[in-house]
Amino acid sequence: MRSRNNWLITIIVLVAFSLWVDLSNRISIINPLNEEVLLDRHTEIRRGLDTLGGLQTLLQADVSNCAAVDSGALDITRQILENRANALGVSEIIMQIAGQCRIVAEFPGVSNPEEVVAALQQTALLEFVDMGTNPLPDGTEIITDYDPAAAGPGGTVASPTPGAAATTSPTPPVGATPETGPTPMPQVFQTVMTGAALDTVGVQAGSISGSYQIAFTLKPEAAKVFADYTAAHLNQYLAIVLDKKVISAPVIKSAITDGQGIIEGGFTNESANALAVQLRYGSLPVPVKVVESRTVGPTLGEESIRKGLMAGLIGLAVVVVFMALYYRIPGLVADLALVIYALITVMLYKLIPVTVTMPGLAGFILSIGMAVDANILIFERLKEELRAGRSLQQAIDLGWRRAWPSIRDSNTSSLITCAILFIFGSTFGASMVKGFSVTLSLGILISLFTAIIVTRTFLHLVLDRVRSAEHPGWFGL
Repeated sequence: MRSRNNWLITIIVLVAFSLWVDLSNRISIINPLNEEVLLDRHTEIRRGLDTLGGLQTLLQADVSNCAAVDSGALDITRQILENRANALGVSEIIMQIAGQCRIVAEFPGVSNPEEVVAALQQTALLEFVDMGTNPLPDGTEIITDYDPAAAGPGGTVASPTPGAAATTSPTPPVGATPETGPTPMPQVFQTVMTGAALDTVGVQAGSISGSYQIAFTLKPEAAKVFADYTAAHLNQYLAIVLDKKVISAPVIKSAITDGQGIIEGGFTNESANALAVQLRYGSLPVPVKVVESRTVGPTLGEESIRKGLMAGLIGLAVVVVFMALYYRIPGLVADLALVIYALITVMLYKLIPVTVTMPGLAGFILSIGMAVDANILIFERLKEELRAGRSLQQAIDLGWRRAWPSIRDSNTSSLITCAILFIFGSTFGASMVKGFSVTLSLGILISLFTAIIVTRTFLHLVLDRVRSAEHPGWFGL
């Protein structure tokens, strides 16, 4: 009895929390003692390309032989492309490897497809630039003198001149005014070497507790060039520039003669790892080209989501009516558990979060019907026990206990199928299959909880004081 009361309290708390999340687009939890924010996150439903509209692009390795593309390098390329698209403000991106040399990219809600496609095709250029004694702030766009045709081996730049940090226009003649004088030439900074000179990059703890620094090693051909440069530029700034934009400007504290060094700059763990990724993967390991691109209109997406929700509501209504008419009071209890199932499912979709696509919505609708499968098995066993003369309490416990092996085996086989669909969807880039498997597997797990815990608890709460022999019609007997 005490255990049932504990479960009842747990269910009430879970339902209250689910309602809070389901009815909110943002949830916040603040510690009342020190006003510290414990939780603050947006909880809007994520919608996929086919329900929101947007851009779908097929990228292919720009090489002569697809079979020669390394799978690890292609996966790194996918990560870099995803980071680039995120920088454009595109959310809910799905990028998956398809086959040996293709990447399928989906950008829900994109309003500027040309900019996204251009960013995907861009080849990032990482440079180490001489800033002298006057560093520029992070994010500043600059002009460098780097010429790919004149680059040395391993990302080095031929013969950097010690002390020449930048060039500018000549000093205007005496008496020249801004109106009559020559137009100032833009400042051009000297590139010492490019990202191709890096061999390894990693994050390690700094000398001060809680600080982080980035450790790197250079390729042999770049180590000598870097040693000469750092020895001649002590206490000056060497900027790290990605696509002509300054991302960090550390100071040279000592000559780096062994091809190994560290970058310090007040990094947190997150910022240090982010910079390390940029240093390690500044350029694409595998060049790609866009072979197909299509825009999905938002009108089609809205129509799809509307029809999908209508199908879900109709399916839910049919299941509710069937259970109430056929199983009477136990059926009404199961209907209440089904409503709780829906609340918990939407809550998890928001918190995980799950990107809702049409196949994913189909998985949710299918899981509604599967959510009552366990209840039907339990109720049929319950009716058998009541016909055999058991008391109602005994019939509920025995019905659950004897139905459990069938419930366990059927749902396990369904979960195995979902796992296979998810694995194959990941391998071949079939995101639609993945969406279906994720929503269906979540629905199966939640339905197990509602059927085994919620329905059983409510049955005891409602029926423990009812004599089934006096009211056989209440149980569909």
